Amino acid sequence: MVPLWMANPLARNSIVIFFISMSLVMTLALGVYASNRLLTHWLLVRGLEQAFLTQEKAIDTLLRTLAKELGEARPEEVSGLRLSTASGSASAPGLTPKQINDIKTLFQHKSGASDVLDAAIVFPAATQKTELQQILWHRDRFLLTPDTLVKAEAKLEFAPLAAVPDMTWEGRFGRNAVIAYRPQGSNPAMPSLLLLTRQADLLSSLRPLIRTISAAIGGLCLTSFIFAGILLWMRFHDQVTTNRDIQYLAHHDALTGLPNRAVFNARLTEALRLAQAKASNIGVMLIDVDKFKEVNDTHGHGTGDVFLQIVSERLKAVFDTHLVSRLSGDEFAVLLTSVSDPARMTKLAANMNAATKVPCIIDGKEIRISLSIGIARATDGSWRASRLLHCADLALYRAKHGGRSTFSWYTPELDADAQKRKEVEAGLIKAIKFDQFKLLYQPQYSLRDGALKGYEALIRWDHPAKGTIKPDIFIPIAEDTGLIVEIGTWVLNNACMEAANWEDKTRRVAVNVSPAQFNAGETQKRVAAALRKSGLDPSRLEIEVTESLLISDTDAVIATLREIRDMGVSIAMDDFGTGYSSLSYLSLFPFDKIKIDKAFIQNLGKDMSTDAIVTSIVGLGRSLDVIITAEGVETEEQAILLSTAGCDLVQGFMFGKPDSVDSHEANFPVFPMNTSGGLWFPQKKSGNAPAPDTVNAEPLRPATSKS
Repeated sequence: MVPLWMANPLARNSIVIFFISMSLVMTLALGVYASNRLLTHWLLVRGLEQAFLTQEKAIDTLLRTLAKELGEARPEEVSGLRLSTASGSASAPGLTPKQINDIKTLFQHKSGASDVLDAAIVFPAATQKTELQQILWHRDRFLLTPDTLVKAEAKLEFAPLAAVPDMTWEGRFGRNAVIAYRPQGSNPAMPSLLLLTRQADLLSSLRPLIRTISAAIGGLCLTSFIFAGILLWMRFHDQVTTNRDIQYLAHHDALTGLPNRAVFNARLTEALRLAQAKASNIGVMLIDVDKFKEVNDTHGHGTGDVFLQIVSERLKAVFDTHLVSRLSGDEFAVLLTSVSDPARMTKLAANMNAATKVPCIIDGKEIRISLSIGIARATDGSWRASRLLHCADLALYRAKHGGRSTFSWYTPELDADAQKRKEVEAGLIKAIKFDQFKLLYQPQYSLRDGALKGYEALIRWDHPAKGTIKPDIFIPIAEDTGLIVEIGTWVLNNACMEAANWEDKTRRVAVNVSPAQFNAGETQKRVAAALRKSGLDPSRLEIEVTESLLISDTDAVIATLREIRDMGVSIAMDDFGTGYSSLSYLSLFPFDKIKIDKAFIQNLGKDMSTDAIVTSIVGLGRSLDVIITAEGVETEEQAILLSTAGCDLVQGFMFGKPDSVDSHEANFPVFPMNTSGGLWFPQKKSGNAPAPDTVNAEPLRPATSKS
């Protein structure tokens, strides 16, 4: 098993840096100590050499005299050494008392001490080291170590005078030092002079200087060490800071500062474990920012980032005691552990939606905050983190498709709905691959003369096993999954291709384009390609868009619509009146047609305010020279009121259900005028009227979730 400190890179690096620092401290201490000893040794050598170098001439004369005397002596006398101690006693013949006094006088210390010299030795070059060791025994101890004599002899090979202090390898100084002298240019027979002098006095005189120099060296070393320590600390501090930042970024969102998905999952797993142990409940909220892409596209990514920061601050303000995390770009999550009952969780969700009502102003622009919230609650120990998040996600899906800016609770029925959506999605992929779609057409008639003016193309899915599937089932799923782009392109191409082959070349064809499939810069290319491939006259094609499309990115959408209109294609605003700013968009883009939403037509003649709205829309169309079409007309009363108001075109089940063009042309060739009231109504051929469409009660548009 690997130790914890080895598994943690930060701890491992800290230990390495500690040992490196300690090694530097030890190296510094040894360096200061070694420099002190070497400096002392060098100063002592120079001091000894300067003290005795002044007597070089006298020593030379003395040695030459001694060499002459030794040359006359017998061989057995020459082989011995003459030793004279500072006390004046002689342990060997050869040096007279006068010669001893002369040596002592020559090398008397400047302080006047008479016992500077411990011994004076004169020996030939052939003297053995063992003999020297025996002679240098004085007063029950060695006066010098053999290494000192070896060093002295080695120095005499390069200089006539050599000073060798008695110093051990650990830096300790002995009592005596050696002064060795051999006249320069002398022959090998010339004897050498070894003088033993006390070095303690010289060491004492050098100590203040040595301390001063050592202090300077130590100060420099200490300064260097402190500087190196600062560099190491900065390096270590930067590394710690970097590691801390890395750890923070690994567990937090860089933009909002909220914990990220990894932290949320870990905390959720731990909360579920504790809840199981304590038999308590916990809850999870998944929060999605509605239409965040539109904020980025309209105001820029910089504004989008600030927008998300404002959203996160409001989330933290409402859920201040709970864990709030950012899971992805516009998705947040809240872990509720201290609040587990449904009533309090619902109150928190309502408070969050209420907090979004406060205006959000960025760079002087007011941006509306809309949040969809999905809530799930773990009620027993069988829940797992992945399951709880999945359930909250299902509830979030229901909230988003239930009108947005709201919240929804998870219910078991959502699992079945999710399974159905997966099946529909998989089926749509196959339907696109194997061409299982077909187009039906709903006629549009003129209220003025009863003439058939054109058709609205509506898609149907013929499932090989389930038959015709209602459009309100697969269109929303196609929009969510992005398959609507391929489906919408298929509708556009086939509608143009079939319209080009109609016998009556005056008939127009209308094709719906939803915000989910509309792509500024690409949609006009798809329209141009469909016209080019089919050969359809552009004046016979009509593109229907809704107000929600213009809300997303007004400038880009209008620029694209202008390009499409420049091709000769008509542009119609569908579902007019359902939005809060439909009139403002009429001033931005000159639409060719306005289609009154069927929600108004259904209440026509039943509600005076609805009648006034329809009349106003028709009047607006006349003033703008725009064609007005009413959809969803199902009764004679509705047709009479629309005709009286001056509406141009109508479509609905009263005038024909979605069917093939051939069927419409065969069953409704002409609508004769009705003499009563001067209005006309459809007169179906007897026996040829088609049966009601019991499967699809309402027509389907290719790119909208409504029929």
